[in-house]
Amino acid sequence: MFGVHGAGSRRGRAAAGCVALALAVLTGCGGGSGGERADGGGKPGRSAASRPAATPAPAGGLTEAQLTAVAFADGERVGEFTASDYTLDGPLGDAYTATPAVCQPLVSLAGDVSGHEPTAQVQRKVDKPEEMLGVTVDVTLRSYGDDEAAQVMKSLGAAGRECAGGLTEERAIARATYEKVEPATLPAFAREADEAQAYRFTVLDVKGKLKLYEYLTVVRSGSTTLAFRGEILGTTDIGGIPEAVTAAQWKKFRAGQA
Repeated sequence: MFGVHGAGSRRGRAAAGCVALALAVLTGCGGGSGGERADGGGKPGRSAASRPAATPAPAGGLTEAQLTAVAFADGERVGEFTASDYTLDGPLGDAYTATPAVCQPLVSLAGDVSGHEPTAQVQRKVDKPEEMLGVTVDVTLRSYGDDEAAQVMKSLGAAGRECAGGLTEERAIARATYEKVEPATLPAFAREADEAQAYRFTVLDVKGKLKLYEYLTVVRSGSTTLAFRGEILGTTDIGGIPEAVTAAQWKKFRAGQA
């Protein structure tokens, strides 16, 4: 998904959020391991009723301080990767919108554009700093009030179904064409969450010839969502978001709820 990033995000780490600025021919728009697979309709891979109950969040959801405590810390090692704070705007911001509008959750889950306003959020970048063209994973933890987190997942599932044949991502300085949206493999820990969805995006370059690939995994635990978006600067298909990253963040989140 291209969609959401500011200059400090995955798309912007090379230049103003646009991969094209880093790769000349490529659009700045372009992008689960061992677990189960999300169904073809883009719905959660398992119903909430069949999963163990998650630890309930405090009324109104977790605060920013509480999310920060369970998120990756700046400089924290995550397997072969390193987590860091975004120096400018984080990923999945309000500068990216989708056409048709139902596809918006696939482009950005930011409150201003998704219609689901979080009460708090924390964003991190996870990559190998020494690899300028390596895999980058945006990790965003969001807390919601009432049943809004469940509504986020509902909107995401609708987008996965309705936008399987493609969509357009609109940005301030460019436009990206998603050729297709497909279910991707859910991480193994998804069975512990209330809901989980995973997607693979095929995105065309500005000339409509080269294909770029991105992945999105979103899991919900009570009133909190953990969103992971993975991409690489180039046409390589990374095959999914590294589970070393998703599993480590989930483990840290769950430990903080114990």
